[in-house]
Order: sequence, then C-alpha cells, then structure tokens
Amino acid sequence: MPKTVFYASIGPDLALYDLDIAAATLTKRSSVTLPANIQYAWPYPSHRHLYVVSSNGGPGVAGDRHWANALTIDPSTGILRLHGDVVPLPSRPIHTSVDSSGRFLLTAYNNPSNITVHRLNADATVGSEVGQPAPLDTGIYAHQVLAMPGNRCVVLVTRGNDAKPGTPEDPGALKTFAFTDGVLRNLASIAPGSGLGFGPRHLDFHPRKPWAFASIERQNQLYVYPLDAATGLSRTPIFVRDTMPRQSATVRQAAGPIHVHPNGKFVYLTNRCSDLTTYQGRKVFAGGENGIAVFAIDERSGEPTLIQNIDGHGIHLRTFGIDPSGRLLVAASIMPLPVREADGNIGTLTAGIAVFRIGADGRLELARKYDVETGDRQQFWSGMVTLG
Repeated sequence: MPKTVFYASIGPDLALYDLDIAAATLTKRSSVTLPANIQYAWPYPSHRHLYVVSSNGGPGVAGDRHWANALTIDPSTGILRLHGDVVPLPSRPIHTSVDSSGRFLLTAYNNPSNITVHRLNADATVGSEVGQPAPLDTGIYAHQVLAMPGNRCVVLVTRGNDAKPGTPEDPGALKTFAFTDGVLRNLASIAPGSGLGFGPRHLDFHPRKPWAFASIERQNQLYVYPLDAATGLSRTPIFVRDTMPRQSATVRQAAGPIHVHPNGKFVYLTNRCSDLTTYQGRKVFAGGENGIAVFAIDERSGEPTLIQNIDGHGIHLRTFGIDPSGRLLVAASIMPLPVREADGNIGTLTAGIAVFRIGADGRLELARKYDVETGDRQQFWSGMVTLG
C-alpha cells in the first residue's frame, strides 16, 4: 500500500510526520514555512501537490495579508517544497479544496462570506481567478467549499452566527451552485425554514452511496442529505441526530469537522468546547466535551446511529484525518488551556496530536497522544495525504 503521511500546522509552519499505521505512531521529519498563518490545505488529485491558504487574520481578526500557495509533495518522503509564486486572496480564507478534475482551486472566506475559483496551471501552480458573470448567493459565514461527486455542482457550507446581546442570530444554509469550466451559477439555498437554528460547518460524502453527512456546528447535530440532480442536495434531510447524549446548559458546545470512514460504514465528527471560568483567581477551562462522536451508518438507508463518544484528550479538535486503510484516526487540538485538576490544583491540558486505533466495529481506542508546544500560536490545520 502507498505510504501515508500526516501534516500539521502551527502558525505559518507546516510539519511533516511519518505515520506508522501498524504501530499507531507519528515521527516528525521536517517543516516548511508559509507567508502567514495556515488556515487550510488540500491535496491535488494525484497527491503530488498540496495547496495551502494562509492569512495574518484569524478568528475575530480580519487581517490584511492573505495568500494561496502551491507546494510540491515528494512522492517517496512527503517532504514539501514551495512551488511557484504566492497568489493574493481578497480576505481571510477559511477553507480550500480542489475539484476532482484538478483544474480549479476553490476557496471559501468567512467574513465577508465569499467564494473564489482559481485556475490551476499545467505545472500545478495557482493561476488566475475565474470571473463569475452573475452575483453569487454566498450566505453568512462560509466555512467550507467542495465540488460534489460528479464535479458538476459545488456546495458552500455557510454557518451563520449565534445571537449576541444587541445582535440577532444570522441564519445558516447549504448553498449549491452549478459548476462549468470554473464558472458558478446559483442553484439552491438549502436550510430548514429561514435558516435560523441551523448552523452547518462541514460536510462529507459517502464513498459509494448518494448521501452527504453534514456537521451542524451551532446545534451539535448530524444531518444526512440525499444528493439531488436538480439542486445538488435534497432540500430536506432524511435523518437528524444529536452528536452528544446530553447538551450542556452552562457552556457553548460546537460540532466540528466530519469525515466518513473509507469503507462507508461509519462517520466521525468532533464535539468542541473552550469556554473559560474563574477559579482561584485564574481563567481555567469551564468544562464541556472535547471529543469524537462515532456513528454507524445503515448501508441500506443511510441512517446514522451514535455508538460512541470518546474523549479527544485536548481542547478544540479543529481537524482530523483517517488513513485510507481505515485503521487510524489522528486528531489535532489547537491550543493548551489551564484546567482544574481532581485534587483542586490547576494544571494544563496541552495542545497535541491524538492517535486513535479504529476497530472493526468503528469504535475508537486511544493509542497515544503527542504533546505539541504551540507558544502564542495555534495548531490550526492537520490532515493525511497518501503519497502519489
């Protein structure tokens, strides 16, 4: 089987880890530095190149320098090297992906909510932006953009925003677009009612069946949508499930990234919390769930059944990956936080990378956690790439 490697970013630095699937271990090998803090990355279909978007902005910070980069991936080692010129982007990018033809780089922006399409040149460098002839319905707070199976539609996942004192809730939606030669055309805005009470973050597609599984961040739910020839996704989900057995009334929980197992029998998503409270005069973690929810998928109907909630051993699991053999799941937490210990003292829950074995029944078992020193930065993106 081809070698699979793991990448994880801290600020502008992107590190390469060798992955031993049988031993469930990671070994750090090298790193490359991008022009600004890494926001997201996506491999080319051949896995010979990696596209990285970066920004000096971040959560709650607009920033003023935003870039797209192409990198080459050494096919035997996974070592990354910058490839071609950096391409400026209009605002902070929050997600990027490559269409299945390998001709276009799709990028989502959260504030203002937006989407761009860039051509990929014959040498795999990032080329010019594709002009869009008509205004696009890009919703509020885009968080992910993906070409759908068949490559004739694109979906933009727009999260909306919770209500705040003096500010009403912003609705969320799944925005779908027809996609032809890099040009997008509005198809549908998919949301229950007006989109209030609906805050989707990410989705993933089943490897064989016409189903999409959406992580609903603001409501801690999992929605299952059939694919639809006319609108990309059906306007109505066929299943809605909670991602935790119990919701907390005192801290803000948020569902996170989502991935379907390569065998299509299970789906995984994270539950996240990073609220603070005051203890002994210090700000410490207020409690809540930072873990991974595991659902079994009925292969006939697509119905998901929650079979496990497992501790993630870190604060805010923002990204994770599953190796192609389906034996390991590796999750990265973005930052350390002070925590109240059982003996009443204050300790620190470190940022880190947690390696889980995946059983034949889909359930996870922690193999080990690697502590990661982030300093004043965050471990913001991670992912697996099987070398081409």
